[in-house]
Amino acid sequence: MRLLSLAAALLLASPLAHAQKPAKAAKPTTTAPAAAKSLLWEISGNQLARPSYVFGTIHLLCADDLKVSEAVQKAIGNSQQVALELDMDSPTMAEEMRGLMMMPAGQTVQNCMSKEEYAAVSDYYTTQLQMPFAQMGTMKPFILATLLFPKMLGCPMGSYEMTLVELAKTKKMEVIGLETVADQMGLFDKIPCEKQARMLSDMVSKRAEAQQEFRELVKLYQAQDLNGLLQVAMDSKFGLKEYEVQLLSDRNKRWIPLMAQHAAAKPTFFAVGAAHLGGPAGVLALLRQQGYQVKPLL
Repeated sequence: MRLLSLAAALLLASPLAHAQKPAKAAKPTTTAPAAAKSLLWEISGNQLARPSYVFGTIHLLCADDLKVSEAVQKAIGNSQQVALELDMDSPTMAEEMRGLMMMPAGQTVQNCMSKEEYAAVSDYYTTQLQMPFAQMGTMKPFILATLLFPKMLGCPMGSYEMTLVELAKTKKMEVIGLETVADQMGLFDKIPCEKQARMLSDMVSKRAEAQQEFRELVKLYQAQDLNGLLQVAMDSKFGLKEYEVQLLSDRNKRWIPLMAQHAAAKPTFFAVGAAHLGGPAGVLALLRQQGYQVKPLL
């Protein structure tokens, strides 16, 4: 369930799910522009007694590629709590998700697709993923889509979120969430089943292209290239582009007052999908608009 939740979070942050619309560049308010190639940023000023930090994650990647830098370890050591998109060590998370991953009673994914689309998707899941797709038809299409990510990755999976949870445990630090499972899952309830099913069908029928786009995303992440990540999002051939505001921008805005509250209470290490950081509507720009100083820790 935790891996499914991470994959669902990936779908929210991935260019495979949406694209961020181009916007006029915001006038820089500090000497550390958001364009700097860094995934780790220090948050200070605005009456904070001690700095907090924000780190851009990628929710799924090869375990061998997962690196926790000395700078990240130092930032965690200077913090008193870790804040993720979801409270990943919550004992109730699996049960919460289990109740939200199914379609309304009487509905199935088959009703949301053409016969040809359903046949192609069902065949791929059954023969290639070794999953009984006919028995999974009551799951929401976007949940079914998350099950494609391990195959697309093509290697044993690693997770920054679960790694950060383990680091927090060793330091006896509390882990909190900026939103709930219900918040994240509810976003997709506003998107018609047919739209979700089309994304699922496209990811199966054009899986080579989807895999290439996914690899490009990972490569840009490893280069700590926030601008590049946004460009991939803008050029994405897949997804739910018309819902970008709900899936990305609105969430960023909701997080800012929570981040301010937590940072004021105690030094906090925030970790959210890297796609949330850059751009005029990104977390870094929004923090600056609230009067915080945000600088990269390279």
